[in-house]
Amino acid sequence: MEADWEVEIGGDAPVIQAHWSGFIDLRVAPARARRLPEAAQFPALGDILSRLNSPSSPMWTSKCDVWHPDGFDPDELDAPLDERNCVIACYIDLLPRGDQRWPDHLQAVAACKTVCARLRAAALRRCRADLIVRRAHLNPPVPGHGVTAYFTACGPASAHAAAVLASALAVFADAVKIGRPHDLRFKVTMRNVGE
Repeated sequence: MEADWEVEIGGDAPVIQAHWSGFIDLRVAPARARRLPEAAQFPALGDILSRLNSPSSPMWTSKCDVWHPDGFDPDELDAPLDERNCVIACYIDLLPRGDQRWPDHLQAVAACKTVCARLRAAALRRCRADLIVRRAHLNPPVPGHGVTAYFTACGPASAHAAAVLASALAVFADAVKIGRPHDLRFKVTMRNVGE
């Protein structure tokens, strides 16, 4: 599976709003994820949100969406010519559990590197994940960081693209939950994303 990460924390870069006006705390009842409008549109998303918000997950989710992009780069999805007709995408805003917060963006970068390495090891084509480290507005108001995970998948028909996206999300949920939460916290040196 294609996977990469980057950092967007400066100036007017987007910020993850942990408790926005329509926020539903799925940590309290992860199964509620299956009743979200986005899950009605793409049922596999409800299953993955339930897993990511379960008590055993080192992460929790604050927002998501599903859409059909107008265009995409099929080379970035490792897609053969006859499997590029339809594309589907989604994003999920992720934050670490309370005792695992990332006050420094380098902790979030370390988590992204770990997850990306696990994703790249998966034999899955026609999809990719892009993990973006962002500042997060948490509740109570403390400085923190989170990750917006973007997923894109394609296929020869809409059902095929949706099946690939469902597989990519399942691989991602497995990659996040491997081991204990502290596995996603080790310190690394950040690459210079401006180069």
